[in-house]
This record gives sequence, C-alpha cells and structure tokens, in this order.
Amino acid sequence: MRILHTMLRVADLERSILFYTDVLGMKLLRRQDYPDGKFTLAFLGYGPESENTVLELTFNWGVPHYDIGNAFGHLAIAVEDVFRACAEIKARGGKVVREAGPMQSGSTILAFVEDPDGYKIELLSPR
Repeated sequence: MRILHTMLRVADLERSILFYTDVLGMKLLRRQDYPDGKFTLAFLGYGPESENTVLELTFNWGVPHYDIGNAFGHLAIAVEDVFRACAEIKARGGKVVREAGPMQSGSTILAFVEDPDGYKIELLSPR
C-alpha cells in the first residue's frame, strides 16, 4: 500500500495551478473536466503518479470560496535548504507566513508558505 494523493478544493483552478507549478516547482501531470458533475480535477507533483504521492486540486464549478476549517493542518514538502527555498518562493510571488528557522522546542529547520486558498505548506530540510 501507498498514499496516492492528497486532495484540496480550490476556488480558482488556474491561480492554484500557477502557484503550485511556478512558485513551488511542481509539474501539472494531468487535468480533466467532468461537465456532467460540474468539476475539474488537476493532478500535480514532483514526479510521475506511478512513483510519487501527488496533489489533486478539485475545482467545483461555481464555488467561489471554501472554509478550510480547523481540522486541516498542512502539507509538507522536503527542500534542500529551507532558507533558500523561502527566498526563491518570495521572489516568485509566494507568501511565506512563517520564516525559516528552528521549530518550537526543537532543532528541525522549517518554514510555512500559504497557497492562494490559504492552505499551509510546510517546508522541511532533509533529516
């Protein structure tokens, strides 16, 4: 068994695809409209779905906004250097909401960025 994907509902699919591709460096792996269901799915990731867990963005036509709720935490992405990744994300127009530094009560270096819908993405250096 393995985890295949994580799904996030987004209010503006094009804006979200641009964020995950241009700001975080993912590739758009596939995209499909479902006119009968009035939704579009886009799958993004850092490698093929056959070998990697990917991100599924679901765009329900006509839904302009979602409440994230208080149960969702964050996605996590490994980066070589959290400080450098934050600088690159800012340069590409991304929003860093917690600057790179040690985690509270620990030594792991991390940072948090926010996608256009307000979902948090944790950046972590390899252990």
